[in-house]
Amino acid sequence: MGLVDAYKLRVRRRVRLIRAFRKRRELTSVADRTAEVRPGDTLLFATLRNERIRLPYFLAYYRAMGIQHFFFVDNGSDDGSADYLAQQGDVSLWHTRKSYRKARFGMDWMNWLLRRYAHGHWALTVDVDEFLVFPFCDTRPIQALTDWLDASQVRALGTLLLDMYPKGPLTRQPYREGADPFATASWFDSGNYMISKNWDTWNLWIQGGPRARVFFADRPDQAPALNKIPLVKWHRSYAYISSTHMLLPRGLNLVYDMAGGEKTSGCLLHAKFLDTITGKAAEELKRGEHYAGSREYKAYDKRVREDPDLWCKWSEKYINWRQLEILGLMSTGNWA
Repeated sequence: MGLVDAYKLRVRRRVRLIRAFRKRRELTSVADRTAEVRPGDTLLFATLRNERIRLPYFLAYYRAMGIQHFFFVDNGSDDGSADYLAQQGDVSLWHTRKSYRKARFGMDWMNWLLRRYAHGHWALTVDVDEFLVFPFCDTRPIQALTDWLDASQVRALGTLLLDMYPKGPLTRQPYREGADPFATASWFDSGNYMISKNWDTWNLWIQGGPRARVFFADRPDQAPALNKIPLVKWHRSYAYISSTHMLLPRGLNLVYDMAGGEKTSGCLLHAKFLDTITGKAAEELKRGEHYAGSREYKAYDKRVREDPDLWCKWSEKYINWRQLEILGLMSTGNWA
């Protein structure tokens, strides 16, 4: 890449940071417990709307993993999500009714909070239906991973967003608040993934899985991206550019290989495909606040009305992270 292209990327990052600074005015603090954050704490950041049913398990999962403080932006929920979060002692909460789309699908808000509160911390940025799995997560907390990444001078962890689904029609296995979503949505596609490289920003671009197979079967090139970089040792000069698919500076996107082997990576188990997807797709389609004219939710709304079965004869039932490594979906790298 020449000097002109490198300069354009620096300008692009600066623009994102300026946008984040301006969009901070759209956020109203509801519960500010940021004074309780200590140096070295591992933090989690998320934007949500009407996800009350998911929150108890989500918080319990990440607390058990070792997350020490949660930063949420509530985008106009009317189902009690904000009230519930405001009562949690390890949560700082902001509220906004401004446009999710005009905030670059919430990333302007996230970039501001990350810049303001995550500098010098390991920060995990996820949706509330995304659950991180990393090597040895069944026996080691997330701090063991981040300590090793620090010692290895690695600034970011890459993951595959692994869509999970039940066997049988979605509506026949209702999800209950507080339940483990993967007790129901315990299946995934072990193959069926397309990978390319973005040569400008160096990130991988991954598509496939059940969303390409079922919801975008006639146009798999338009299926949602599955590459994510959710865990980063944050610096105030960093910025997410496209959801958590890529960041700037672009060196942060080099999460997939190294001299002589592959880097440590994980998976985000994606619990989108529960029976709740029917109401969620209709709500988000009506709002029209998502990427590409809500193309993804249009596809969901059309198919979920048919109550599809995403399971197929090539589906794999989830066991643990070691299974995902054997299948080549994540890697321990040289962490032992």
